[in-house]
Amino acid sequence: MTIFGRWIGKFVLLFGAVIGLTGPARAEDGYDLWLRYPTLATTGARSATTIEARGDTPTLNVAAAELRRGVGLFGTSTLPILLATTNDPDVAALRLPLAALGDEGYRVGQVTLGSRRVLLVTANTDRGVLYGSFALLRHLQTGGSVDRIDLTSTPRVKLRVLNHWDNLDGVVERGYAGASLWDWWTLPDFRDPRYTDYARANASIGINGTVLNNVNAKAESLTAPYIAKAAALADVFRPYGIKVYLSARFSAPIELGGLKTADPLDPQVAAWWKAKTDEIYRSIPDFGGFLVKANSEGQPGPRDYHRSHADGANVLAAAVAPHGGIVMWRAFVYAETDPDDRAKQAYTEFKPLDGKFAPNVIVQVKNGAIDFQPREPFHPLFGAMPKTPLMIEFQITKEYLGFATHLAYLGPLFAETLGSETTRTPGETVAKVVDGSVEGHRLTGMAGVANIGRDRDWAGSTFNQANWYAFGRMAWDPTLGAAPVAREWAAMTFAPSPAVIDPVVSMMMGSREAVVDYMTPLGLAHVMATGHHYGPGPWVADLKRPEWNPVYYHRADKAGIGFDRTKTGSNAVAQYAPELARKLAAPATTPERDLLWFHHVPWTYRTNSGRSVWAEMVHDYDAGVGYVAGMRRQWDGVKTEVDAERWAKTATYLAVQEREARWWRDASLAYWMSVNGQPLPAGAAAPAHDLAWYKAQRFPYAPGNPQ
Repeated sequence: MTIFGRWIGKFVLLFGAVIGLTGPARAEDGYDLWLRYPTLATTGARSATTIEARGDTPTLNVAAAELRRGVGLFGTSTLPILLATTNDPDVAALRLPLAALGDEGYRVGQVTLGSRRVLLVTANTDRGVLYGSFALLRHLQTGGSVDRIDLTSTPRVKLRVLNHWDNLDGVVERGYAGASLWDWWTLPDFRDPRYTDYARANASIGINGTVLNNVNAKAESLTAPYIAKAAALADVFRPYGIKVYLSARFSAPIELGGLKTADPLDPQVAAWWKAKTDEIYRSIPDFGGFLVKANSEGQPGPRDYHRSHADGANVLAAAVAPHGGIVMWRAFVYAETDPDDRAKQAYTEFKPLDGKFAPNVIVQVKNGAIDFQPREPFHPLFGAMPKTPLMIEFQITKEYLGFATHLAYLGPLFAETLGSETTRTPGETVAKVVDGSVEGHRLTGMAGVANIGRDRDWAGSTFNQANWYAFGRMAWDPTLGAAPVAREWAAMTFAPSPAVIDPVVSMMMGSREAVVDYMTPLGLAHVMATGHHYGPGPWVADLKRPEWNPVYYHRADKAGIGFDRTKTGSNAVAQYAPELARKLAAPATTPERDLLWFHHVPWTYRTNSGRSVWAEMVHDYDAGVGYVAGMRRQWDGVKTEVDAERWAKTATYLAVQEREARWWRDASLAYWMSVNGQPLPAGAAAPAHDLAWYKAQRFPYAPGNPQ
């Protein structure tokens, strides 16, 4: 089955806003994602549109094929579509100002070639033409017309990469959409058509790289059989402009090479990495390079040999450099190296290494200093390493935001982080650090931990698809707003009709804040149950290492709540630029959304609303639950506008979310009351059960948690 070619059921999609036709919603299962093109049989149109590709490259061919799949969007238009790069003589004769498009930018517009008026999709490379073709289809899917079309765009970030935390046994760590998409057992012989569909979906939003295996890597990923399997996937992805990367286990020279050490300064180790890299490039000539997690959560790394992270990264960088490859070295270092505050570890280890990494190394930094929480302040490393390219890492899969069943649109989270001002230089935002515009770096990137599995809808639910979509669009341009991206996705996923788009976008835009409210209000963090991170566990206090316990992060006692990160506590505020650090040093000047992240305050501390911290927390918990109830009502209102299958699954998940939001609210309040001895504010409902009941809940087989 192809991704966008199978039309399930007897109903047709409402495409009146695009082609002037109407009809009842059709049934479908979400496999088509946001690329749900009408067929000519569905629309009843007989398009006279012709599509011509100048050149015979695999990428130009798939671009033309994609437009033919979507030809129903053009209705009765007779305007020919021409795909051509700027080295085509006819395009060159137009003298269009296209040099600034770079290798991946595009221009789509009407031009006259000789006596013929055509819709030209052009770029400096065939990859740019592919992105322009998808931009044209997106324009039409969202209600745009062919008349006076003028689309020009260039990506602001070079590396736009998905990180798959897929294991070789098919289990996806923190995956909530079924088993791994990669069937390692049947590769390289059988190339599942889903691999092509995956590549098409990624190319449609500008993603140009994929890391195939878990950052908690197995050395076997670098053996000859698995290199051949990766090469087969690279062959499928190549026409869509997608490079393959591999997570490398730092100790592979020992496990595969029989060496006694993996010391990055040992010449034998360097020689092993060079030989292994050369072997990979013989099979995958355009191999992108390595992603490495080192000295974190038990993974081996250079610090095992008293070497720095720069030493470790540079030995791999030297191996891939002759081939044009890069190394993405993660700054996530979760180890017993900074016992007073886990949030300080990455800055403490990496800041002194600024300027010591090889030119083809990019340091991959999580959006926040701990671990993909519903809300975290931006990571203090952004802006603090001006001599080193930094690649921001977001989690698309919702490890801490309700897995697959909670509707939590992450566009606002992405935008909030990217728009944060570092105050290190005037006008500097995290986005400007990431896209290289502040320090002038040419090696730039955004990584997203994928939420993709073998579920028919790819992401575990329809609305989880929106986070994959938003990541790709905002990696292409970090300044895109969350709301415009949500509107695009809603129009393409459901219908380009305000009757659908307006309520759906309304649901989406407040959904992440609702999760924050019923899970981690006012800057609380990591209060989830341990291990699987499913459900609340703010009471957990008996694990071996202090920072494994939720009590470590909230520090609640009878006097107050919150982690003191000022100079009277861990002094983590000092890792930010001085101007920002001064604001964060006092509760009154700290953004209230981050209050308990930076301060331990009395339960009676007055918030901006005039309520005490305790009353404000209760208010937020209730607001979060209430928002989910409101989403259920909004979704009920679009039942006649959305196909029955996707509507029913979403409605069921929203009911699950409301039940679990109440669970979060009640369990958390029961625990906080056991600590602070405070009564609930007037009118607030008591928890449904006592604290002992909530503590007794067990979920040994929660998804996404390798057993």
